[in-house]
Amino acid sequence: MSQTETQPLRERSQIDRQDTWDLSRLFADDAAWEQALTALPARVDAVGAYAGRLKDAGTIRAYLDAATDLSRALSDLYCYASMRHSEDTRDETAQSMYARIGAQCARAAAALSFAEPEILALPEDTLRALTEESCLEPYRFTLEALLRQKPHTLTAGEEKLLASFGEALGAPSDIAEALRDADMTFAPVRDGQGREVELNGANYILLQTSPDRTLRKNSFAAYYAAFRGHIHTFASAYAGAVKAAAAEAAVRGYPSSRAMAMAGENIPEAVYDNLVGAVRAHLPEMYRYLDLRKRLLGVEELHYYDVYAPLTGQSPARYTYDQAKRMVLAAVAPLGEDYCAQVRQGFERRWVDVYPNKGKSGGAYSTGTYDSEPYILTNFTGTLDSVSTLAHEMGHSMHSWLANHAQPPQYAGYTLFVAEVASTVNENLMIEQLLKGETDPAARLVLLNQYLENFKGTVFRQTMFAEFERDAHAMYERGEALGPGALNALYRRLVRDYFGPGLVLDGEVELEWARIPHFYRPFYVYKYATGYSAAVALSEAVLHQGGGATKRYLEFLSMGGSAWPLDELRHAGVDLLTPQPVNAALQKFARLLDDAERCAQKLGL
Repeated sequence: MSQTETQPLRERSQIDRQDTWDLSRLFADDAAWEQALTALPARVDAVGAYAGRLKDAGTIRAYLDAATDLSRALSDLYCYASMRHSEDTRDETAQSMYARIGAQCARAAAALSFAEPEILALPEDTLRALTEESCLEPYRFTLEALLRQKPHTLTAGEEKLLASFGEALGAPSDIAEALRDADMTFAPVRDGQGREVELNGANYILLQTSPDRTLRKNSFAAYYAAFRGHIHTFASAYAGAVKAAAAEAAVRGYPSSRAMAMAGENIPEAVYDNLVGAVRAHLPEMYRYLDLRKRLLGVEELHYYDVYAPLTGQSPARYTYDQAKRMVLAAVAPLGEDYCAQVRQGFERRWVDVYPNKGKSGGAYSTGTYDSEPYILTNFTGTLDSVSTLAHEMGHSMHSWLANHAQPPQYAGYTLFVAEVASTVNENLMIEQLLKGETDPAARLVLLNQYLENFKGTVFRQTMFAEFERDAHAMYERGEALGPGALNALYRRLVRDYFGPGLVLDGEVELEWARIPHFYRPFYVYKYATGYSAAVALSEAVLHQGGGATKRYLEFLSMGGSAWPLDELRHAGVDLLTPQPVNAALQKFARLLDDAERCAQKLGL
């Protein structure tokens, strides 16, 4: 049985086992995890014993092998505890596991913090010679990347001190997460018929997609009333995260926290600014979309609680989870039988934790380790958006699966810059599959609404988020306070810019920043927009250019983190050093909007 917006959340014990992920392939049970955790300190100490010895190629190779093995062990332990915590954030056992492995990860980071500064303390000629040593060939790219960090790497003692603060500096994110997912409660709301409807973090967006405008308005007001009641805490938490990033950037000699965040992936800041400039140039298309939305909804005023409503004003189709799996498989068929076979096996082997339950983390994500299969958390509710989310997360998981099977462990993990490409390629393939041959204007308009919403949410809104981050960090770096008034005003101005004069700016709008967890990972959200733009180009190539384009795309997925992300994307055929991919993506948005307007005209709307 699927979960819908009319059903109360169930306890996890009430969810069918087949609809939960199988963590036993990572650890047999919590006891096995505890045993591995007990053995961890000795392993950390063994790797830490290399301190002061990293002088020659052989010892450096031995250290890198040992550190890689330790990283795998930490990843396994952290991933399992994190997933157990996500199952029910109220579970005190899972809370303890998550906290303890977090502390051990911080301890390990501190214990191993000597390595990079110790290696980088070697003469530059020696460092460059090391990259040519045959015994270090498996780590050549690692060493080349390390050399780039030399101007920003501290002494061994300073790096150890900074690493020891890792857990404390992560506290703002932990506080905000606990407040959002565990402590905050929301008053029940009334729909247009006066019936009481449960409101929670998992179903808020679902309620915002309801054709019942009264329900949308009431849930919008009640949801943000809860945030307003905690806005000073959220502002303090976010300001703490910004301060932590700025402090580290200053200590490391970067001109800003943004420069530091982008340097790690070798991404020029021009990529960020090109994105903002290109999206702002296309904002008239966003305004046109909102004008169409206002007309189709038949409202005199367009409010923020109207921006997710179905364009036709009718309830979209509902899908069972079995139907969703078949739809995902049909969508990814252009990627070849091997790809499809692995997706099918993922469904059979319980990669996916499907339905919402009480205490479960909201949203969706893909996770896993080099030694495990991928895992997917969703909160499936039977909407087209839920199906699209499943395709999206399966894209992440297949990216991980292909990289893990093509690369050694030190190069399997792909960077955050390319992390959203595979997921959004899958989303685009799904919508294109559904649009193909669909001639009924009403049904087509529902699909186009989903496609347009993907662009709105992933390109326009994420770029708006990117501006918020850029400006908030810059405000602090100029010495301005990041109180709730300043953050609310900044967010309100950006919503006005991005959504245009046709949107009524209700007071709740300015509070939305407080519910965005990605802001606690500085300068991450822009990658959704660049990734989606790349995905548009790649999905178009897969669908229209045939086998060569598909082969290059699958090779890109298999590269993991073995090259710089811009170089990996160039291999697949996309150059994000220019604004061309973003402009091309938004030109497609305009074409889809034209299609939606034609459908509306045929329907007499």
